[in-house]
Amino acid sequence: MTTATNQTQLNSSIGGTKNVYHWNFLDKQYQVVYETIGQGNPVLLLPAFSTVSSRTEMKGIASILATQYEVTVLDWLGFGESQCPPVDYNPVLFQQLLGDFSKSVFNSPIIFIAAGHAAGYALKFAQDNLDIVSKLILIAPTWQGPLRVMGLPDSMRNGVKNLVRSPVIGQGLYYLNTTPSFLRFMYKRHVYVDESKLTPEFIAQKHQITSKEGARYAPAAFVTGAIDPVNNREEFLQLLESVSTPVSIILAENAPPKSKAEMLAMAELEQVQTVRLPGTLGIYEEYPQAVTEAIHKFL
Repeated sequence: MTTATNQTQLNSSIGGTKNVYHWNFLDKQYQVVYETIGQGNPVLLLPAFSTVSSRTEMKGIASILATQYEVTVLDWLGFGESQCPPVDYNPVLFQQLLGDFSKSVFNSPIIFIAAGHAAGYALKFAQDNLDIVSKLILIAPTWQGPLRVMGLPDSMRNGVKNLVRSPVIGQGLYYLNTTPSFLRFMYKRHVYVDESKLTPEFIAQKHQITSKEGARYAPAAFVTGAIDPVNNREEFLQLLESVSTPVSIILAENAPPKSKAEMLAMAELEQVQTVRLPGTLGIYEEYPQAVTEAIHKFL
């Protein structure tokens, strides 16, 4: 069960109880939005990082799981409805946030379900907190930001990140990369399989997420690889092997070749249970029924 400490209750957006976690980090306080729905053993859903990252992506899975579990869905700092301060977004920040949030909000062992980049953070937390994490489900897990996947060197990626963070030019670049037409193009190319689901209303909702004040800072860090939880495949696989908590991976069969290659490498580990499902990087949002069925079988 979740506790009521350090919370401010707000209106719901996915059918549960919406709260704000007041997070203290480096002598400053930030507001992190999360939502809880259902009753039972606690489940923490961690959305993938992306330009349009939001807990609403996990609504389908949360709604189904809530019939048997108490499901909490987090908006990472800098994403979704959480505060978007112009801080230095890096792995230390997000690892600390995940640890502080989990230990403050929950008082019993948690089932972690993490999508995309969140997988690495969930694994690292489980590695150090075996008494807190009861099981781990990783959905279409990744560890590389888009520009790292493209092979851009560190210096160029850092330059892009700093440029996007700059006051005038940065806002212009961010605007060009978050227009409805560009968002639709990216969803069609990497995120959804069924193009018919990319309705004007759907894209408008995604675009609204990008229009928030300060919304460009955290996505700039994600795209350029500044918040990659590990540095290479070997490091990720070692992390995965070191976790004694039961782990299941939901492999997206239609994922981009380089992302799928990483998932296949993870699936080769003996202690990992793997389920292969149609879908690509947004499989958890596009096909919540199939994904949740796989989750139920593992649990």
